[in-house]
Amino acid sequence: MFQSPYPSIEIPDQSIYDYLFGSLAESDLDRVALIDPATGAETLYRALRAQVDAFAGALAARGADTETVVAMLCPNVPAFATVFHGILRAGSIITTINSLYTANEIEKQLTDAAATWLVTVSPLLPQAHQAARAVGIPDDRVIVLDGAEGHPDLRSLLGEGRTPPEVDFDPATHIAVLPYSSGTTGVPKGVMLSHRNLVANVHQCRPVIEIGRDDRVLAVLPFFHIYGMTVLLNLALRQRATLVTMPRFDLVEFLRTVQDHRCTFLFIAPPIAVALAKHPAVDQFDLSRVHSVFSGAAPLDGETAETAGRRIGARFYQGYGMSELSPVSHAIPAGSDMPVSSVGVLIPGCDARLVDPETGADLDEHGDDGFTAPGEIWVRGPNVMLGYLNRPDATAETLDDEGFLHTGDIGVHHVDGYFTIVDRLKELIKYHGYQIAPAELEALLLSHPKIQDAAVIGVRGDDGEEIPKAFVVAAPDSGLGADDVMAFVAGEVAPHKKVRRVEFIDVIPKSTSGKILRKDLRAREAA
Repeated sequence: MFQSPYPSIEIPDQSIYDYLFGSLAESDLDRVALIDPATGAETLYRALRAQVDAFAGALAARGADTETVVAMLCPNVPAFATVFHGILRAGSIITTINSLYTANEIEKQLTDAAATWLVTVSPLLPQAHQAARAVGIPDDRVIVLDGAEGHPDLRSLLGEGRTPPEVDFDPATHIAVLPYSSGTTGVPKGVMLSHRNLVANVHQCRPVIEIGRDDRVLAVLPFFHIYGMTVLLNLALRQRATLVTMPRFDLVEFLRTVQDHRCTFLFIAPPIAVALAKHPAVDQFDLSRVHSVFSGAAPLDGETAETAGRRIGARFYQGYGMSELSPVSHAIPAGSDMPVSSVGVLIPGCDARLVDPETGADLDEHGDDGFTAPGEIWVRGPNVMLGYLNRPDATAETLDDEGFLHTGDIGVHHVDGYFTIVDRLKELIKYHGYQIAPAELEALLLSHPKIQDAAVIGVRGDDGEEIPKAFVVAAPDSGLGADDVMAFVAGEVAPHKKVRRVEFIDVIPKSTSGKILRKDLRAREAA
């Protein structure tokens, strides 16, 4: 078993509200918590806490309690922090919904989570209202933050000036949030995360991901995704940093916001790293105040990270986690010289095992190269979910009797203490008995100067065997051909890893968190 190199820590026995806002010092209150780049409006920590309390009071006055599930369909705006923590302050449960979802997808999540309230914004109201009506949520329980006729709005709810309710629950067992797994490898499931899970993960991350009080943190990763929820909405606020919110990603707007609001710390997904490494627009903006960039949600290859880091003069870090881990379990420590291609070390309070998926044997012996053999990563710690909502079968498949969560990700451990992710267990390609990791080939393809993006999946060859196929986004007017791509890869890898088919594509399908949607590529292949 592998253990964190950090000393053990005691997790505060508190709700997430008490952990974040109950600890506000007098010197924190007039610091800026949130900035809206669209308007320049700033929200102080003093005002944020007051708004959270007032929203909790307004909800409670309308009957919301510890059994109530409130859905949030909302982009990254400062009001998200008020509503999110106001719901939790009232003791209610939040299920966050992807802002890109259709009415049918919203309806499915509302139904599965048994939500009886829905919070949204006017641009998303058409699909939100259709879904709410389908599941029987009345208009007076569909809150439109920026206002819409027939619906409560944030200004009027806060204007009531109600005091928050007195609530009593066990932080270790009371569900705080129900994010849904991405569904890239199966049907989306509600992940039950307790207040203790959320508190624990922020507390675990603080010694490793060193956000300071004077940092300005760009919040472009969606708050509805567990990555943005924990490291931005919770960790950055706990560190009393300033969050600069962006409701959607646009590269030029992203770069302008970093420049104009003097952002110092960026949390990103790999597609943004690729843009920072390769896009010509980057050179048009002053990003000199950025000292750290932290990537997560999907594998980032080291070469891309190093290229981007050199280009903008910042240190790149990488971490690992999943919704079921609240989400962080590994991270490269601040100031570390660990390779950025790794995901760093276990955070405080986490244990891990590497398990041979074929035999179930532990893999803890390091070879001559310093690495163990690849195995499935199992993680145990206070950040591990309670289970999947109404899915005891899926919970039993993922959580074992010893408390280890079976991640489904394949990794290796280095004798120096860090882990590197090889690939998803279910995404490994088997070619004539050899295992091929798509992420390895994708990282190689991205190193080609004429390739802007790439994804690899296994497809059936003419002989019925599985072979690697690359989907490639070529640079404009590059003249790149399929034979060029295959020859490039063949010159860099062992024969069994060669790409044997290539298809050029306009865009690689990805989730909002940056994960390649291989199921969409497989569907394209089957069509």
